[in-house]
Amino acid sequence: MAALALTSSFMVVEVVGGVVSGSLALIADAGHMLTDSASIFLALLAIWIAKKPVSADRTFGYNRTEILAAGVNALSLWAIAAWIVYESIHRLLDPPPIAGPTVLIVGSIGLAVNIAAAFILHRSSGHSLNVEGALQHVLADIMGSVAVIVSGGVIVIFKNVNNIGIVDPILSSLIALLIVYSSWGLVVQVFSVLIEATPSHIDVYKLCADIEDIPGVTVIHDVHAWTVTSGYVAFSAHVLADPEYEGDHDELLRKIRRIAKEDYGLSHITIQLETTVKGCTEDHHVDHLLQKQKKIEKRRRFAFGHN
Repeated sequence: MAALALTSSFMVVEVVGGVVSGSLALIADAGHMLTDSASIFLALLAIWIAKKPVSADRTFGYNRTEILAAGVNALSLWAIAAWIVYESIHRLLDPPPIAGPTVLIVGSIGLAVNIAAAFILHRSSGHSLNVEGALQHVLADIMGSVAVIVSGGVIVIFKNVNNIGIVDPILSSLIALLIVYSSWGLVVQVFSVLIEATPSHIDVYKLCADIEDIPGVTVIHDVHAWTVTSGYVAFSAHVLADPEYEGDHDELLRKIRRIAKEDYGLSHITIQLETTVKGCTEDHHVDHLLQKQKKIEKRRRFAFGHN
């Protein structure tokens, strides 16, 4: 809430400053700060919605809401960047007069406000992709504020140079590029979650190998690992137990779950224990076995090459 109050209140100051000074950089930064406020509000709203209980209709509840909110934040950043570039082109053709001192003063205050907001959001960004999206907005705005300060400083120093106001739309375009660059990683993360890709921090090949090293396990197949929401990774697999295994199958399942939960931090674990693949119609992809075989062959070639 503190970050929301900071960004929304100073946005008004930047709008006034941009209109008075004629600076596109300030107006662009104000527009970006508007999305900062919207993204933080959206983050808070998504966190509140995600706390709603699960039901028979929504077995994972509303956890995915924060991912959708992060996606909206990222796309709104790109929309802002596109508008800034469009407006910059018009101003390059006809540079307006710019009040440099006003731009410099407002930009400096804006930098301080954005740094404070970023500090507040940083404490929670590591635990939520949604809050990370809001933080990316503010970090991009910090870079924007620096560009505004540079623009104002150049105009003040070289005020007698003809068409020096051209620096304002040029730096505004730079702000747009920085916005797109800073949000690219967030877009990739959101896309990976939505297509239910294996989380980057999970080595699924090693996970499968560790499970297959458990006495009584023959092979693991039909493996799926995906992110439901930030910090909540689901995992499902079919495990083929040795038909001659005489141990306790419940204990075998506990060992598998222990590895998945304690060693890999997986949250929602579903294991189907089988003694035969007969009647199992799911996709029996065993890519980890192919990967394991490739590693073995690579080690053999390396060993023979050094003998």
